[in-house]
Amino acid sequence: MSPPKALTVKPADQGLEADFTPLVSRSSGYPDGGEEIGVLEYWRILKRRKGTIILAAFLGLFAAILIGLPLTPVYRAEGTLEIQDVNNDYMHQKEVNPIDGSDDSDMQTQVVVLESETLFDRVAQKMDAAYKNVTFPWRKGIVWDIEAKVAQMQHLPPPDPSPLISPADLRVRAVGPTHVVDITFDSPDPKLAADTVNTLSSEYIESNMEARLKMTEQTGQWLSRQLHDMRADLEHSESALQDYALRTGLVYTSSADDTGGTNVADQKLLQLQDQLSKAQADRESAQSRYEITKSVPPDTLADVLNDSSLRGLQDKVTDLRRQQADLIVIYTPNDDKLRRVNAQIAPVQAALDTYRKNILERIHNDYETALRNETLLRNDYEAQSRLVADQAQKAVHYNLLKREVDSNRQLYESMLQQVKQASVASALRASNVRVLDKADVPFLPHSPNYPLNAVIGLLTGVLAGVTLVVVRERSRVTLQQPGETQFWLNVPELGVIRTVAKDRRALYFRRKSPNGTILGEPAVMGPGKRNGKERVELTTWHRKPSIASESFRAVLASILFSGQEENAPKALVLTSAFPGEGKTVVACNLAIALSEIHRKVLLIDADLRKPRIHSLFELPNERGLSTFLREPAPTSETLEGLVQGTYIPNLFVLPSGPATPSAASLLHAPHLEELLSNCRKEFDTIIIDTPPAQEMSDARVLGSLADAVILVVRAGQTPRLAAAAVAQRFAEDNTRILGAILNDWDPRRSPRGY
Repeated sequence: MSPPKALTVKPADQGLEADFTPLVSRSSGYPDGGEEIGVLEYWRILKRRKGTIILAAFLGLFAAILIGLPLTPVYRAEGTLEIQDVNNDYMHQKEVNPIDGSDDSDMQTQVVVLESETLFDRVAQKMDAAYKNVTFPWRKGIVWDIEAKVAQMQHLPPPDPSPLISPADLRVRAVGPTHVVDITFDSPDPKLAADTVNTLSSEYIESNMEARLKMTEQTGQWLSRQLHDMRADLEHSESALQDYALRTGLVYTSSADDTGGTNVADQKLLQLQDQLSKAQADRESAQSRYEITKSVPPDTLADVLNDSSLRGLQDKVTDLRRQQADLIVIYTPNDDKLRRVNAQIAPVQAALDTYRKNILERIHNDYETALRNETLLRNDYEAQSRLVADQAQKAVHYNLLKREVDSNRQLYESMLQQVKQASVASALRASNVRVLDKADVPFLPHSPNYPLNAVIGLLTGVLAGVTLVVVRERSRVTLQQPGETQFWLNVPELGVIRTVAKDRRALYFRRKSPNGTILGEPAVMGPGKRNGKERVELTTWHRKPSIASESFRAVLASILFSGQEENAPKALVLTSAFPGEGKTVVACNLAIALSEIHRKVLLIDADLRKPRIHSLFELPNERGLSTFLREPAPTSETLEGLVQGTYIPNLFVLPSGPATPSAASLLHAPHLEELLSNCRKEFDTIIIDTPPAQEMSDARVLGSLADAVILVVRAGQTPRLAAAAVAQRFAEDNTRILGAILNDWDPRRSPRGY
């Protein structure tokens, strides 16, 4: 045999790795990523403990009914009101009402008003008057009877019974964002409850109208007093205005509405100002025409050019000049025709010059007239301005007095109108509250509500029962029964091993023969007994038809069917969290069960600290796994004699060898993997028994070299968190966990009643 190769950590084969989710937290009872499994497990717990839950539910129902029996029935009457918005500006009352009525639309304010003591006292007085001859037994009660007996013993008058109605029984609630108010009242008497609600509604409407009427009357009285004072102020201010006008000589023209006037001096000043403006414009126009006559020839003036008479004379002179020019060419200067024409030109030209001179003189006279008129108007304006300025100082105080008169007059007229409106409004009695639903006499009591109490008691009992069952189940810190390994470790449960040592009667399938003898109890076969007693590690060999043996065979079936034929695990590591959990018992019995189906099985004792398997099969232990691992370079001669046959067909054992404290370092030998590889070729199945994985690392090292790991837990002994921690370590090492086996389970002591 060639030297073993160096040790390499082989990851789990792809497709064979266990579906294992790391368990981070166990406080909630659910594995991470396994909420559906947790819910299903809780459902199973509740289903198994359904008797306890049903009993708790009936106890809760019975308690709820018993609690309600001695109570006095209380009836609830209900009514609704609609509180509409108030028109605060009706007949302009908002202008004179000193109180803002916006709170009338505030439903919370109205709720407080309905719950006020003043309103409830009015209702209580009416209810006492209506029911004064009616006797209610519930008004006295046990407390009143005790107080009455004490008073009788002390020769005192009996105490007063409880009040007929109490504000503590009244409930007023605004219904959402609406204008509707819901009123409820509780009472032992149904008719009294309904009458109280209806009386409260009517009293609220009446008090609301009385308050508004009283406020309107007070407003009218206040307005009347204010009107009288304002009338006196108006008369006094008008008298002061007239006296001042007479003393100062101010004269005003009355306006159309006879509320005031305009000063005469101011009117005259305005007229003079307008005339002066026109005179200045006329003077400027005349001055412009006059200055133009001085700077341009007279014939170019617009007045000259536009004068029709002057144009006629010019045309006549022009015509005579033309005739003169024509005659000079033909006749001599002494000719009669020429002299006649010359004689006509002179007077016409003289008339033309005179007419032109008159036009120029008229322009000058117009300028002088306009200048004189402007001067006179300016003098009158300045004199009037001085007069107006003198009266303006007096008009300042006059205007102050006049504004005071106008203000008093407006206030007086407005107040007079409000007084008339208030007198009309006080005669109107309108309410903004409307009864939507009157309270009817209830037929069924509101409290105690037996159907509701029964439902509450039933639900409370169910909840208490569920809580009790779940807390009781989760209070156990160890794995107890089948199914818990899969729930807590999130790995498949390969099977359950029935207890072997405590119940010998459960080890056999017994049947009686016709003559009464017991059949099916085989004799003990072969060695394997210690002090005449059978060893539980060899139960499958000694007690083949026993229930315990069948448990190991059921586990073997789970292992064989855990994968496809080509991916079936061949090298299996068995370990546990702590010592004493039965991993060696399970390993030996599984090896025997495998040999029964004609599998060539190798059982390796990898517990190098406390080896036991060699003693079970009565084999020598001078050489074994530890001696092989101590060899620096093992050869084929070194391997000879390590594997030993047993008295059980097809079962071979590789003992641990001499015990050694350095087992952890030996397992890291580089030729261990080569040993397992050669064993895979020689044997169909290899079962490796290892020390506890919680305290030692042997199982983790061997698990990385094997095909899968099987975790053995003991019912009622293995802590849940410890088993989960071991499974967590294997998951972090990427080691395939084939499943878990629940060992030493006693059905008679199962908390779930298997």
